[in-house]
Amino acid sequence: MDSTWRKAAIAVTVVAALELVVLAGAAMALLGNPLARHLKAEAASAAAPRVRSTTAALPTKTTLERAETSVVVLNANGRAGAAATEADRVQAKGYLIGSVGNAPAGNVSRTLVMYRPGYAAEGARLAHDLRIRHVRPLDGMRPGQLMGAHLVLILGT
Repeated sequence: MDSTWRKAAIAVTVVAALELVVLAGAAMALLGNPLARHLKAEAASAAAPRVRSTTAALPTKTTLERAETSVVVLNANGRAGAAATEADRVQAKGYLIGSVGNAPAGNVSRTLVMYRPGYAAEGARLAHDLRIRHVRPLDGMRPGQLMGAHLVLILGT
């Protein structure tokens, strides 16, 4: 009697395993093609070259005049006095200088303008005035670290 139950349990297990294989095959047939198309499209978009936006993509309507826009100038290129020299240039364009100093240790290869939220147009204007091509939102610094400044100019190598 014990072997009858064992045989029945094995038979039920084999039937359940076959049903699982059939259901998995049906799911692959029904969902596999749309999923494969989606994955191919994702792979193609990931492989496409990324184009960085320039100042043309930023808002153009400023809310602050140059004389009301405060700029922090940070030196990341290691040349002594570079931030002070650039701060003089920024001030000559009519901007307020919030502070001048060295950037935290990091790898900044290009000079760039970073802006606080809501001041993208002012960042684009400063970049245009100084002929700087790279403008992006504030990254790596919190607005509180700027002591009220609206923009950060980081001098790269």
